Amino acid sequence: MPVIDAWMQHPTLRHSNHEMFESLRRWTGRGLLEEALPVELTVAALRAADVEIGLSAAWYGPQGALISNDEVAGFVAEAGGRLRGVAGADLARPMEAVRELRRAVQELGFVALRVVPWLWELPPTDRLYYPLYTECVELGVPFCTQVGHTGPRKPSETGRPIPYIDQVALDFPELTIVCGHIGYPWTTEMIAVADKHENVYIDTSAYTARRYPAALVDYLRGRGRRKVLFGTNYPMISPAQALEHLDRLELDEEARELFLSGNARRVFAL
Repeated sequence: MPVIDAWMQHPTLRHSNHEMFESLRRWTGRGLLEEALPVELTVAALRAADVEIGLSAAWYGPQGALISNDEVAGFVAEAGGRLRGVAGADLARPMEAVRELRRAVQELGFVALRVVPWLWELPPTDRLYYPLYTECVELGVPFCTQVGHTGPRKPSETGRPIPYIDQVALDFPELTIVCGHIGYPWTTEMIAVADKHENVYIDTSAYTARRYPAALVDYLRGRGRRKVLFGTNYPMISPAQALEHLDRLELDEEARELFLSGNARRVFAL
């Protein structure tokens, strides 16, 4: 069964070796990269787990681009159709950010925008996001963001589904919002927000299948089968690692197909 990875990135050295990821390197037992990761290595990791498409994102923070949109476009060009681009944006320059998002979608062929709130220490309800939400609606692309606590050494407050995602969805009911990292330890809040709002979704990135909270597994098996997307947070977790215990979830055939690829194909218009 084909797989689509809704949250991943092909890293640059600026990204992988950043000091804020020291805690993640400690958890995974991986050291600093000495040289840039080849795109073919990422493609091989996707292929090994039957990942048809990986949505590879740019990373922008207050200190600049850790992975720029143009770098992502280069990775996509090298990947032989296995990667699609997800744009990043500089919140500190709202008009420039809107123009860059427009360029990324219309000229580079990117399929979404991702902003990581803890990088900016600004919740998704901050006014600097709102021009980007408007542009996402106009362009017809989803807004992807992180929910839940932060593994990196940054405050976790910006990852609360309630009130932040709930309020954005109220203000922009036409905006498709994909919330990565399942929202833990506020997973039940995240499920409630996804239930409440037609265009709010959850992705499972940063968690392997055996670590999904029971509430999320129940949701995925039942009423939430059209609301949850598979993701990895590669290279922190490889697709093979993320999927190793998938059978333990006891998903029926429909739920499994929707989770692994069907929901992402629909939400991102792939």
